[in-house]
Amino acid sequence: MTSRRPLPPLARGVLKGDRRALARLMSLVENRDAEAGPALAALYPHAGKARVIGITGPLGVGKSSLISGLLAHLRGQGLKVGIVAVDPSSPFSGGSVLGDRIRLDRAPGDQGVFIRSMASRGHAGGIAATTREVVRLLDAFGMDVVIVETVGSGQVDVEIRDVASTSLVVLVPHLGDEVQSLKAGLFEIADVFCVNKSDLPGADGAARYLSEMVALGTDRDGWRPRVVSASAKLPQGIPELWEALAAHETFLDAKGLRAASERCRLGRELVGLVGERVGETLAERLDRDPRVNRLLTELQTRTTDPRAAAEKLYRSFRPES
Repeated sequence: MTSRRPLPPLARGVLKGDRRALARLMSLVENRDAEAGPALAALYPHAGKARVIGITGPLGVGKSSLISGLLAHLRGQGLKVGIVAVDPSSPFSGGSVLGDRIRLDRAPGDQGVFIRSMASRGHAGGIAATTREVVRLLDAFGMDVVIVETVGSGQVDVEIRDVASTSLVVLVPHLGDEVQSLKAGLFEIADVFCVNKSDLPGADGAARYLSEMVALGTDRDGWRPRVVSASAKLPQGIPELWEALAAHETFLDAKGLRAASERCRLGRELVGLVGERVGETLAERLDRDPRVNRLLTELQTRTTDPRAAAEKLYRSFRPES
């Protein structure tokens, strides 16, 4: 009979609700510190219960105010909420440019809320490579709902679907978003649309336009995106917005789609992690490995082309069949 391996101290702290242990482990994850590995592995079986909601949309549409409204609504229902805000990275420090989370209103000392700001580290999709792991930490910590906010134009934020089971795209009237939605791929992202700042003129027209576009589109596995108008200022529409988000979560369970979508997300994560490791190893070999140096020389002298060189490197990495 074998004894169960003891939990790493940080993992044990997270499961006991220690917020400092959670914050410390998140920092290790963001910094790609090897110390995080054992704790992440130990906590992985404890994740998978939280509902993960992704929120994206152009700058200035009021995502933070909307999240504050959702936060208050969810806390009013007794749900524990984690928020991961993925911001653009500073080109100088690599840190989060918009990392000031005072934009998110929450009651001081509320132990049912945990907010973490992360830098995208130049990741094109707006999602930091470590976001999934931070979301899992909040999940294992016992959060019922985890909200992931990204900043961007919507055109590159499609990777929110690799993290969240339900995706919300936020738009406002008079910013040309109705037109942008046709070419930005937002209909491939959104499970729910929100026309925020519904107190502004033109909001009703924007909501009608989106509803018409949704009606003309095709269902995704039987789900047709919902369009909700809301205003964090008034406030209004927040309960209806959460109802729409929760309806998609219920739909995933009712149709048996949650497991399949999670499997797809895990597959893409696995490919990404392996590609990252291969890329790091290759970068280390550029100056030291004679074979790689020869390939670089061949590229520089135009005696081979990048695709052929990449194929040679791929064969060197590929395990024997």
